[in-house]
Amino acid sequence: MAAIAADGGSGGWVGALYSGVMTAITPLLDLSVHCRRWQGREHYCRWRERMGYASRERPPGVVIWIHAVSVGEGISAIPVILRCRDARPLNTILMTTSTVGAHSVLEQRLPPEVILQFRKDKSPLDILHIGPTHLMEQIHLIIILQFAPIDTPMAVQRFLLHWTPQAAIFMESELWPTLVLETAQKGIPLALLNARMSLKSFERWSAAPMQPLVAAMLSQFSLIAPLSTKEAIRYQILGAAPSIIHFAGNLKYACAVADAQKESSSGLADIEAALKDRKVWLAASTHAEEEDAIIRIHKELKNWVPRLLTIVAPRQPSRGHAIMTRFRQQGFGVAVRSEGHQISSNIDVYMVDTLGELNHFYAMVPIAFVGGSLVQGLAGHNLAEAAAAGCIVLTGYHIGHFQEMVEEMQKMSPLSVQQVDEEGLVDNLRKFLTAEDSYLDERRAAADGALRAAASGVSTRVWELLESCILKKVLI
Repeated sequence: MAAIAADGGSGGWVGALYSGVMTAITPLLDLSVHCRRWQGREHYCRWRERMGYASRERPPGVVIWIHAVSVGEGISAIPVILRCRDARPLNTILMTTSTVGAHSVLEQRLPPEVILQFRKDKSPLDILHIGPTHLMEQIHLIIILQFAPIDTPMAVQRFLLHWTPQAAIFMESELWPTLVLETAQKGIPLALLNARMSLKSFERWSAAPMQPLVAAMLSQFSLIAPLSTKEAIRYQILGAAPSIIHFAGNLKYACAVADAQKESSSGLADIEAALKDRKVWLAASTHAEEEDAIIRIHKELKNWVPRLLTIVAPRQPSRGHAIMTRFRQQGFGVAVRSEGHQISSNIDVYMVDTLGELNHFYAMVPIAFVGGSLVQGLAGHNLAEAAAAGCIVLTGYHIGHFQEMVEEMQKMSPLSVQQVDEEGLVDNLRKFLTAEDSYLDERRAAADGALRAAASGVSTRVWELLESCILKKVLI
């Protein structure tokens, strides 16, 4: 195993120090993976991938590696994968994530026409040895889902030695020193898409012990596509060359528009039918800190809307049972999605404690509040999916870098997104739930129109940047 080199091009002395520390604590990190496995926070059967051991054979040919830490980042990569399907169908996409939730959602969300599932009686090599005249008919793109290695030299080296990717594309803010520097040391060109840098992260990376390390990492990238001018400046201050920074737009917009064009899941037809005669709103991606507020809001709204149905989709579905218990303690009837409960007339709250279904519920409701935003210390969640589904979009003021998304959409249409505190959320929900359909339609159209305007051309611009800065160095 080769550690991060101690020369200036690979991180200098600070990179070597980081590598030494990570090597020393590798046993502790490996133990942590085992503990997380027993807690259900690592994949119970595929945890060895986190140590760099692959669970698939590497197909022959070009492998383009895309890494996204969690659900949001992984979904943002889908437009890139679709463009690769069209432009480079003979390449392989290696998609890595760091969380079980992201892996599960991507298995559901990646379009089935671009995934070639490996059957037990067929290896990737067998499948690729199809005759050339039928190759294009039977294989559009191979996508392999794996878990990313933890940031230790041994795990990263095992991973890179097995997969030997020809290009590496990181999503949003995935700056792990060993992963970046070891990849660059092997001559693999790197890109950072939808690059974001919060003020908190900027201040942390700017600290004296860390700044040389982050400068070494950023110097290895051939392309950084930031979300805003503010973030572009932060990346440059930290050491990224101005020549590699290019704006392309937010891939979350493009992904949201694509998702909104999909048909609703047939398994939700009964739920959709149950909502037709109810006044309904959705509290999406909620956090524990917001639960009391959601309960108070539902209580208040029931005074104005007697047959109100509140749908709650917590950010962590595993918390669904705890939320259900709290609502029931307040005397409300609660139905739970994971338990197959029906929405009968005596149900006040419907708990969506499942992964990968949020977009379907956005498509069924007229009003959505995007959570993770009501309480100081939270950082918001993606608003684009709700807007693309044609919802009236409400969110709080504590939304971190998503504030830029709000401002961009409001420039397109002032009615597209509205920021509120708890009192404002009650007032707006009461107004919308008792309003005429024509009033709601105007608001819903504003959100949808602003989102589609922001999404226009994003995936094309990102792909053109990848081709010119990264993939032109990779043979098809």
